[in-house]
Amino acid sequence: MVDADQTFVIVGGGLAGAKAAETLRAEGFTGRVILICDERDHPYERPPLSKGYVLGKEERDTVFVHEPSWYARHDVELHLGQTVDAIDRAARTVRFGDDGTLVHYDKLLLATGAEPRRLDVPGTGLAGVHHLRRLAHAERLKGVLAALGRDNGHLVIAGAGWIGLEVAAAAREYGAEVTVVEAAPTPLHGVLGPELGQLFTELHREHGVRFHFGARLTEIVGQDGMVLAARTDDGEEHPAHDVLAAIGAAPRTGLAEAAGLELADPAHGGGIAVDGTLRTSDPHVYAAGDVAAFPHPLFGARLRVEHWANALDGGPAAARAMLGRPVTYDRVPYFFSDQYDVGLEYSGWAPPGSYDQVVIRGDAGKRRFIAFWLSGGRVLAGMNVNVWDVTEPVRKLVRSRAEVDADALADPSVPLENLLP
Repeated sequence: MVDADQTFVIVGGGLAGAKAAETLRAEGFTGRVILICDERDHPYERPPLSKGYVLGKEERDTVFVHEPSWYARHDVELHLGQTVDAIDRAARTVRFGDDGTLVHYDKLLLATGAEPRRLDVPGTGLAGVHHLRRLAHAERLKGVLAALGRDNGHLVIAGAGWIGLEVAAAAREYGAEVTVVEAAPTPLHGVLGPELGQLFTELHREHGVRFHFGARLTEIVGQDGMVLAARTDDGEEHPAHDVLAAIGAAPRTGLAEAAGLELADPAHGGGIAVDGTLRTSDPHVYAAGDVAAFPHPLFGARLRVEHWANALDGGPAAARAMLGRPVTYDRVPYFFSDQYDVGLEYSGWAPPGSYDQVVIRGDAGKRRFIAFWLSGGRVLAGMNVNVWDVTEPVRKLVRSRAEVDADALADPSVPLENLLP
């Protein structure tokens, strides 16, 4: 039974944490809601940081989840610029890192997110080395890209994942020279496989991006504290005025680990292990967003998803579970990206090795198509590129687990809905 005397604490002021607080109030919870954010900015959404905001196409105020006054109006106690350095599960308290204040909780939600993986090479302390995770990073990077474009400067990006490619596209739109260093043979190799990864090689090369595949950065060379070049393990040296480390993110599990909560296998993405209700190994503690590793019944695997939709959906699901509502968190993973004149949406989960066939519907050469990853005739994932309003039927195909005819799947004249059982 949830009553007005209870206190729910949320650690993490990103999208998952903010939407959880919103959901608690929307579901009628009248107890205390305490939201603790280690950034001084109000909770915001991260996709614009590598897309519209860094390009100067979206204003700063548009990234926030709620207007600043929302929290006080809804009696959400928002602590900005505060860290939590310990959880006492027996006493059910969290301890603030700055002054040691103890806050009691009846239910606790960990929405601590992820942090950029750091380059472990000489030269990372130079002024021109960047990461992109927080609003402050994006504000700095926006100015850097504008200056590089104005001065015909060079940006080297370590990593050809989503962040790396989106920033590469933004940098080229500013007019900067861009080199992307990637250990895999294609961009997005671990997400899309080689079949679709090559498409992004061609897209970015057409816009002037240089790729250096099969290599890793070994040193960032500088002078007087500034970047001059980036060296790779095959002996190459790339001129650079700035370097962006975009080699992935690691779940922020330190707080959970110190508290003795069960963690997921690092070999499969790590994170805080939760059940289908997003509850951790402690019945009073939940986790959501980038940090949560949940069992997905559709794919028969524990997933940790770092994309916007997972935070948008996971925060509210955890809030409802904390209130005792029936919850089964089994949303089909979804993400989107914008690069130059290419927009895409991806639904499902099909890492390399999980599929045996890729089917293309449409014209991949013109970058207007839908790609499907299949295993045994069943659709594991679909990605629509410059084709819109098909996300729902793609999700339904993934969720149906039905065998489909590959020829019909590839035929644009056959409505996707006709392939559903």
